[in-house]
Amino acid sequence: MSDPGAVLVINSGSSSLKFGLYVEQGGQESVRFKGSATHIGAEQGRLVVKDGTGKQVRAVDVRHPSQEDAFREAVWHLGELGGERPRAIGHRVVHGGPHLRAHQALTPEVMKALEEATHFAPLHIPAALRLIRATERQYPGVPQFVCFDTAFHATLPEVASTFPLPRSVRDQGVQRYGFHGLSYESIVARLEPQVPARTVVAHLGNGASLVALDHGRSVDTSMGFTPTGGIPSGTRTGDLDPGVLLFLMRTGGMDADALETLVNHDAGLRGLSEGTSDMQALTRDAAAGNTAAALAVDVFTRSIAKTVGAYATVLGGLDLLVFTGGIGENSARIRESVCARLGHLGIQLDAQRNEAGEGLITAKGSRCPVRVLPSDEEIQLARHTRRLLRG
Repeated sequence: MSDPGAVLVINSGSSSLKFGLYVEQGGQESVRFKGSATHIGAEQGRLVVKDGTGKQVRAVDVRHPSQEDAFREAVWHLGELGGERPRAIGHRVVHGGPHLRAHQALTPEVMKALEEATHFAPLHIPAALRLIRATERQYPGVPQFVCFDTAFHATLPEVASTFPLPRSVRDQGVQRYGFHGLSYESIVARLEPQVPARTVVAHLGNGASLVALDHGRSVDTSMGFTPTGGIPSGTRTGDLDPGVLLFLMRTGGMDADALETLVNHDAGLRGLSEGTSDMQALTRDAAAGNTAAALAVDVFTRSIAKTVGAYATVLGGLDLLVFTGGIGENSARIRESVCARLGHLGIQLDAQRNEAGEGLITAKGSRCPVRVLPSDEEIQLARHTRRLLRG
């Protein structure tokens, strides 16, 4: 039987906040309102709300000093637009540490475990805790639930999750966790009930990672202990020889805070291009002859192609490659550059389909199909929240 109660979902990023109000219709989650606040912490911000048809019903330029400010602004606009009080609230949390690996109800014990896991994701967990507390103040008594990006990767086999470190270190929870789990879940949901046996999904955005799926289950993924690992992304290094960090500590006098800023905020595409992490600008500048931008694009696409090749080895072949995320869905240039390196896997793009961003972008004779699919983390949050609410 359909549950008429509304579910509010909150998906916070480093400088953005996505939110959605969902109701159940015919056994499926249906969006009432969906929106985002962007450029949080900057001098100029923007909040946009769309209705269930995708029509923009509110757009305001407003400064949001913090995630909590953006949340309060979003709640006010939802109320103005006629959105009902939610029956339950679901939060996306990037990392729950070693003890929180399943989506679950938010209890005092879970809050305590999150507080104790702060050192696993010091850039993410404290911000998530502040937003959860702000939500509790806004909606006292409304059940809250937490959905972890790492939960999807709990199926990783030991050989994939284990780092080559002494047991004394591994026993502290140092392992491969993997991230972007809700995005990958949404892709698997789109492919069901016929999920190819050997699938690689590339989630390419300001944060970027890949996953190897064996019949829809995560068996390897590029991000590791933190979202800093894996392929380079907008401002993060990706995998890096640890000796580089030791060198910078010894010769440059850099401490942990300085290294954290370097590897998470000043590296990746921004570091390579000496200025920007915006892929649209990078591909434009590269085409115009900017060598730094061209290098950034080439390092990014080569890293993606290398990882796809590695995962084809892990899976014993490749039945489907999926591009998702802001860059994966919108940049024909990046998809073309990646796939040009994967001809040995039987991938042949159709240039016109790729340029148009069609759902299937491979040529008729391609042995391995390549698809462009939008991920939807918010609808996954709504599904999990309602399921957990029902118990």
